[in-house]
Parts: sequence; structure tokens; C-alpha cells
Amino acid sequence: MEQDKIRIRLRAYDYKLLDESVKKIIETVKRTGGVIRGPIPMPTKIRKWCVLRSPHKFEQSREHFEVREHARILDITRVTPQTIEALMEINLPAGVDVEVKMRG
Repeated sequence: MEQDKIRIRLRAYDYKLLDESVKKIIETVKRTGGVIRGPIPMPTKIRKWCVLRSPHKFEQSREHFEVREHARILDITRVTPQTIEALMEINLPAGVDVEVKMRG
């Protein structure tokens, strides 16, 4: 299993929760003897939309909204069985989406 690599992609709307989760993962991997590369910050996806305040009157009166989605990538290059077990036991905050991919 020494040649395998794990890529972890984290996404969240709150960058503070995201950075906290990244720190937990890095500490866990280093404690179990794995080698980690990253975190690599990905471009922030910004979705914007405009809504009329009143649908029947004052068309120039509008509200603008946006949602920002932050993402980070971590690559674990040296994977040990202890690393995999420790990663399974990590409790991350509820607002963080995690994708894990094994690469051989």
C-alpha cells in the first residue's frame, strides 16, 4: 500500500471551518507517519444572482446575493494502514464536504 496515494478534496461555504478541518487532517496524517502535500487552495466559486424587491412596482429596486464556495486539495503520498484508520475516525464540522479518492 506504500505506492498508493490519497487525494482529499474539501469544500465549504465558510473558509474558517475549512481551514480548521485541513489542520485536523494534516495533524492526523503527520502523527501516523504519512507524508502530505498541500493544502492547495482552489479558486473560489462565486455564484451571484439578482432579485426584484417588488414584483409589481419599482423595477429598478433590486437585491443582489452571492454565495462563495471555498475548496482545498490535500494529497497524501505515503499511506500507511494507521493513516487510513485515523482518517476514518476524524470528526469534521458539519459544513464541510469531503471527497476522498484512492489513486494507484
